Amino acid sequence: MTRLSPAEMTRYSRHLRLEELGVAGQTKLKDAKVLVIGAGGLGSPASLYLAAAGVGTLGIVDFDRVESHNLQRQLLHTDASIGTLKTESAAARLRAANPHIAVREHAFTVSPANAVSLFGEYDIIVDGTDTFPTRYLNNDAAVLARRPLVHGSIFRFEGTVSVFAPQQGGPCYRCLFPDPPLPGTVPTCDQSGVLGALCGVIGSLQALEAIKLITGVGDTLVGRLLTYDSLNQEFRTLRLKKNPSCRACGADASHRLDLRGTAENPACQATISMESSGHEPPLELSVQETQALLNSNPSGVALIDVREPFEAAICRIAGAELIPMRQLPNRLESLSSDKHLLIYCHHGGRSLRVTEFLRGRGFRQVSNIRGGIDAWARQIDPGMPRY
Repeated sequence: MTRLSPAEMTRYSRHLRLEELGVAGQTKLKDAKVLVIGAGGLGSPASLYLAAAGVGTLGIVDFDRVESHNLQRQLLHTDASIGTLKTESAAARLRAANPHIAVREHAFTVSPANAVSLFGEYDIIVDGTDTFPTRYLNNDAAVLARRPLVHGSIFRFEGTVSVFAPQQGGPCYRCLFPDPPLPGTVPTCDQSGVLGALCGVIGSLQALEAIKLITGVGDTLVGRLLTYDSLNQEFRTLRLKKNPSCRACGADASHRLDLRGTAENPACQATISMESSGHEPPLELSVQETQALLNSNPSGVALIDVREPFEAAICRIAGAELIPMRQLPNRLESLSSDKHLLIYCHHGGRSLRVTEFLRGRGFRQVSNIRGGIDAWARQIDPGMPRY
């Protein structure tokens, strides 16, 4: 076991005074390797407390860059960080918080091709991501790598925390939710908002669970789901059972789990596709395909923005008609039936639901713009504000 230096003994003195932790527990922390996926709302408090606690090696995975709208809740970053890689900003902050630890930057997306090998380099995985596809990928990869996954999620004013560790006899995420919801059926934090301070509560609880896993102090949330209602300041704990038929961690399933196959891996970004037949356009178009249509046949297409007015005030695609999703059922008569309707929202979830709704009402020339205006800003118009 690694010995603590005099400087570390001083730094961690309040830990050392805890009889349950002491030098032995602090040394375990120094020897530990923890991977935090996402340097955002949850990853910020989780990684800051893990760094301060003296976890010897912290890995930070994030492919994104810092934007101004992140700063309401992502406390790893500052105004000076805007435009830089989140991993770079996070690493600088964590090294400044504790020079005695090593911080590894992974500036890429966790994918079926790299997840298991990456997770295998660490002892514990802390999931700070905010999309269902990524959560399922992280769960499945953690099962295959036999690493405990510290789960955290937030939505508006509520959050949940658990530890998914089938190798310790507990359930995995799929035992609780076997399959992800269809795209667009559950709003994201981008669409519904989230209370910034809530991230601090849930992320700190994730750090605490990781510390308990490392040191063996206390009872972890393996087999339990902790829920938190910030408006009423209520915590509740639900007991979770391992599903013996779970296709990820069941006795006859985990060794056959294949992250590469979309049928067995809904963690890959799920999109509902439809083959074009006759003159019916595809259900979804990329932003590049949308731009090509607008350039080649401007009179034959109509852009419909189904976001809220406050969103459209931030940015919008020129020529788009704003019809918020909640108003659209009462505006059907105003839609052109002889034009190809191109529907967009922030990230493509709401607009996909609108596209399917319109097709169900007899509008066949209608397509969703995959990725929404955020994809347009990133891939077509980099000068457009993002939020």
